Amino acid sequence: MQGLLFTIGGVILTGAVVGGLIVAYALVVMQPQLPDLGAITDYRPKVPLRIYTADHVLIGEFGEERRSLVKLNDIPANMKNAVLAIEDARFYQHGGIDMIGILRAIGTDILHGGASQGASTITMQVARNVFLSSEKTYSRKIYEILLAYKIESALTKDQILEVYMNQIFLGQRSFGFAAAARAYFGKELKDITLAQAAMLAGLPKAPSAYNPVVNPKRARIRQEYILKRMRDLEFITQPEYEQALAEDIKVKTTGNTYSVHAEYATEMVRQLLYAQYKDEIYTRGLTVTTTLNSVDQQAGYDAVRKGVMDYDRRHGYRGPEALIELPLGEDARTDAVSDALDDKPDNDDIVPAVVLTVNPKQVEVMLRNETVIKITGDGLRFAAASLSAKAPKATKIQPGSVIRVIDSAKGWQITQLPSVEATLVALTPQTGAIKTLIGGFDFNQNKFNHVTQAWRQPGSTFKPFIYSAALEKGFGPASIVNDAPVSFPGGPGQPNWEPKDDDTPNGPMPLRTGLQRSKNLVTVRLMDAIGAQYAQDFVTSHFGFDRDKIPAYLPTALGAGQTTPLQLAGAYAVLANGGYRVNPYLISEVLDARGVLLSRAQPEIVGQNATRVLDARNSYVMTSLLQTVAQRGTGAGTNVLGRTDIAGKTGTTNDAFDGWFAGYQNSLVAVAWMGFDQPKTLGSREFGAQLALPIWVSYMGRALRGVPQVQMPMPEGVTTINNELFFDNFTPGNGFIASLGVGAGLGTNDDGTPMTQEDQEKSSIMKLFDGH
Repeated sequence: MQGLLFTIGGVILTGAVVGGLIVAYALVVMQPQLPDLGAITDYRPKVPLRIYTADHVLIGEFGEERRSLVKLNDIPANMKNAVLAIEDARFYQHGGIDMIGILRAIGTDILHGGASQGASTITMQVARNVFLSSEKTYSRKIYEILLAYKIESALTKDQILEVYMNQIFLGQRSFGFAAAARAYFGKELKDITLAQAAMLAGLPKAPSAYNPVVNPKRARIRQEYILKRMRDLEFITQPEYEQALAEDIKVKTTGNTYSVHAEYATEMVRQLLYAQYKDEIYTRGLTVTTTLNSVDQQAGYDAVRKGVMDYDRRHGYRGPEALIELPLGEDARTDAVSDALDDKPDNDDIVPAVVLTVNPKQVEVMLRNETVIKITGDGLRFAAASLSAKAPKATKIQPGSVIRVIDSAKGWQITQLPSVEATLVALTPQTGAIKTLIGGFDFNQNKFNHVTQAWRQPGSTFKPFIYSAALEKGFGPASIVNDAPVSFPGGPGQPNWEPKDDDTPNGPMPLRTGLQRSKNLVTVRLMDAIGAQYAQDFVTSHFGFDRDKIPAYLPTALGAGQTTPLQLAGAYAVLANGGYRVNPYLISEVLDARGVLLSRAQPEIVGQNATRVLDARNSYVMTSLLQTVAQRGTGAGTNVLGRTDIAGKTGTTNDAFDGWFAGYQNSLVAVAWMGFDQPKTLGSREFGAQLALPIWVSYMGRALRGVPQVQMPMPEGVTTINNELFFDNFTPGNGFIASLGVGAGLGTNDDGTPMTQEDQEKSSIMKLFDGH
């Protein structure tokens, strides 16, 4: 017995000596090698480029690490408590080291062998994350303990917890819980629920293993355990626990992690900043404020999305995206569905699914999260032909088909990813500030920015600029131009060019009517009269079009040149603001991480430093003409807005390759476009009024809500004769061109204005009664 006691005493003594030596070594050798705490006391992590709207809504960030620093007081109590419950429940009681936890970890090591990473307090995790590697060695653990004591002596508990909440890696390139809340739920940290907080708190232990995107089942199990811990620690009540357990958490699997869709705009900002600051933009913590308005930006996104989906539905279902083999076993089937959908990212609310069972009256599908839904009734209508037993193999929906579905107000529906593209850009005509920029249907599907990169034929949206040029040559809204077939000599060995209209020619008509009805023959005669070279010079110098994109030949009158939606919006801004050139711009200001101003936009502003490029009379008369188009012409779809101050023009190119609407009100210019990236017809019955105008109207209906109507004041030099506008130096009998292409002319009224066909018919009838 004495021998046993002697042996035990010897072991204890030896352990004490070894322990003492370890402590002595740690204090004498290791402690002097501890790093300075400046990285924590003056905490400056790598902070990404962060981009905001003008009304300070975060719309994007770029960096090696997604990170958003938040003060501890701004972190919800449930988030803090969830972290404490699972990571370090005694955080506010211990001095940085939890001895009970360490002894438990040592016991585990002895029983199972090897070094453990258990028993780490939050302070020790901060030490490891900021200063040390993640290797599992005893020496690193000793350094971790020494650093923890040093940190505890330098910072308060709240300061340590704040660093931890901002520093810890949580997957999806997210560092800190604020960044993770956006990455996983698309929400600000202050807005997350208890259930979401518990799921985030499960990530520090192993972000890859408990990532709700990659491993939703394991993430859910750990979340439930954390909620139980919070209840046991009395951080939450039983009802709160039960409510959180029952919550159906929606995880953002792909795509936008911000409340406003502005991916194309933020990529533009990134490129502009990179050109100046290079790779520093990813770590320097620059803050960029754009000119975008968050509400208008989202309205534009919704309008483009609806316009594209409406077009896509008009042109029918094209069939499933893929076909997989479904195993018989439930688990194997679920795995097969998961594998099939791994490379099929969500497209906002359009999500992929695999068909499990199908008949003409019901389709059962499984989603990415393993939810099984049944689609019936109206939800099947779009793809009804593909549910038939006689459907062609390429378009047939069958078990194993990979399709797209959408949860609409009417329930789940079968849909598809559209192949057509659309865009919308809007700016303030007085400054050029871009308020909305939607570069395409979906940035993750197609990163080509159609607002700035798509050089397309503008079609009839270009006609107003030919009319504007003609006003300076003596034409006016009352000039009579013959809408009749015309033939122009072609080049050597080429046939004559004979422009056509979609409808039959109507004979002589006023210019106002010609633009209202978008008559091709009227516009071509007009350009021929003023000269193609003059027209090219005028539109490039006055409206900012590129000379090499606007050739000096007659088809240009019908929009055969090229422009981008942004360039076209800038050109229409000249008409909207009274004749001034403004340069569209997106970045308002740039600040560094300390809030120091690095740059601020210096826009050209109407009434201050903007250059006049067009006579005020010209912009006034053109606005009047375009208001007629918007109220009674091809743009009459704008009347649903209930405004009389809308001016605009539709545009459809040859074979309907492009559909446009460009228009404005005093405070906002907007251009909408639709087409295929590889140009092809949008359909023989598709026109700008059906393609782009609905997008424009949907957007402007929201953007102009509460904006009072404003009519452009009549400038000096404009006069009214017989309810029509004239330049005062181009009046009937005084330089005014009364008619074009109508032979000897139709004559003039008593007040000197040119006769229309209706005027001539009335005159002939009156002559009969006069006995002539």
